[in-house]
Amino acid sequence: MQPERPDPSALALEDDARLAINGNRAALERLVRSLQGNIYGLALRMLCNREDAEDATQEILVRIVTRLSQFDFRSKLSTWAYRIAVNYILDVRKSAVERLHLSFERIADDLTGGLGLAAPEETEHSLLIEEVKVACTLGMLQCLDRPHRLVYVLGEILEMSGPEASEVLDIEPALFRKRLQHAREAILGFTRRYCGLASDSAPCSCNRQLPAALNTGKIRAAACDFAAAPSSFQQTRALVRQVEEARWALQVHRTSHPRPTSVDFARRLAATLDMHLDPAREF
Repeated sequence: MQPERPDPSALALEDDARLAINGNRAALERLVRSLQGNIYGLALRMLCNREDAEDATQEILVRIVTRLSQFDFRSKLSTWAYRIAVNYILDVRKSAVERLHLSFERIADDLTGGLGLAAPEETEHSLLIEEVKVACTLGMLQCLDRPHRLVYVLGEILEMSGPEASEVLDIEPALFRKRLQHAREAILGFTRRYCGLASDSAPCSCNRQLPAALNTGKIRAAACDFAAAPSSFQQTRALVRQVEEARWALQVHRTSHPRPTSVDFARRLAATLDMHLDPAREF
């Protein structure tokens, strides 16, 4: 067996960390910019609100920067950073969406009640169709409690290995596997029953949900919160069906790409440090 090759991106991240600890601001900005996208993606899937996710990302990155000198380089820096993110997310107050206490039963009722008759054609290619899809997948995740949601996002959507995810979550691998299996079964059961992207017999399709979602204000025609690019129900279903049937439910989530945040956290943090820290002081 050949030894595992070092990940060039992980090595570059650790090189920047060493430089940043020694006071190199350019390296610090590169480090934060390398981490901010994934951390925001995790926060958004956990909190299901763009503003809450941006606030959480800012606080997490501040913790990473201010604790950087404590990193011992014995694990991957990204693993260490994710652990800081997870600890923050587990402690932060519930978002407005979390306080709704969504359940799979409640979402199922909303979906079946929102199947409009006057719906756009299945092949319509629009930003609003993508908004419906992304909002639905984010809402689906909210039906899991935080521990199971974290396991599913890290282990399935972000495709983190079991050992690394267990380290990030500070739990035993056996517990990680148990939680992941429970989360998989819950998502799979709901998706197969209701989501037309992953099931030929399911009643729901993104285009049929659009009129009701607009009427109830769940999505806004003038300002999409989540959609990054236009799509159609048929286009997304074709992407989902490229994998084996047993993985269709997971593929629904992996083909859901919320729009990245427009906040440049790296520049914001660098400006804050310039204002409040002595340039000669270690981070």
